[in-house]
Amino acid sequence: MFITPAFAQTAGGPASGASIAMQMLPLVLIFAVFYLLLLRPQQKRMKAHKAKIDAVKKGDSVVTGGGLVGKVARVDDVYVDIELAPGMKVKAVKSTLSDVIDPMAAKPAND
Repeated sequence: MFITPAFAQTAGGPASGASIAMQMLPLVLIFAVFYLLLLRPQQKRMKAHKAKIDAVKKGDSVVTGGGLVGKVARVDDVYVDIELAPGMKVKAVKSTLSDVIDPMAAKPAND
């Protein structure tokens, strides 16, 4: 009563090219969406950040990876001397700078 008869199926032939393409289509679409929504914007952000750090010059206000904020006293190919307070300078690796602060944004608003 609860047992249903099992019918033998014929052996399937080789898969056609169209069925393989239809099986691969979802994977290709997932990769395309992943690239457009995640990889491409991240690459653009990294390129803009690298350009900003490479353009650092003497007198710019910067933020280091550790959160220290100061003015650039000297720029080298690899290192940057940052003045944190009058007479207090530290040397940082240029690639560890996390941001260059816009001088207009750094000024306090007049209330």
